[in-house]
Amino acid sequence: MTASVLLQQYSSLFQSAGKPVLDLACGAGRNGLYLQQQQIPTVFADNNQAALTSIAATPGISAEQCWQVNFEEGQQQLQPNSYQGVVVFRYLHRPLIDDIKQAVCSGGIVIYETFTVENRQFGRPNRDAFLLQLGELKQMFSDWECLHYFEGIERDPDRAIAQIVCKKP
Repeated sequence: MTASVLLQQYSSLFQSAGKPVLDLACGAGRNGLYLQQQQIPTVFADNNQAALTSIAATPGISAEQCWQVNFEEGQQQLQPNSYQGVVVFRYLHRPLIDDIKQAVCSGGIVIYETFTVENRQFGRPNRDAFLLQLGELKQMFSDWECLHYFEGIERDPDRAIAQIVCKKP
């Protein structure tokens, strides 16, 4: 299980000291575990307690780094200026975008990749709530410095995605 190619390309933007990076909706934690291997402090957040328990069993990871939270039920808000960065892969909950932006410190980084409406041709996810409209991700972060943007079709496996790497002013 390897980290996202996008994360591997841009992980050097994160610091090995200071505030952690939040791996939001981390699932099995492959991206956060990659950051941890790069000596970057990481917090793993997900609703799946079993996945978080598995992550916490990884050598070098403490239970305090694993945060069980259901952002869609508004259980917990992200605290402003708490993270040097936030990484999000294959997850979209639009009401959380402003919280993500506020949670990142000035000069911090967001790496975000998820599916677009074009993904319907490949199957799931296919509901509007989970799919970005064309240009939507770039618009969400239009007030940030864009370091990378891609929107289109990726192969192996086939999927329609938008991805952004951006820096908070």
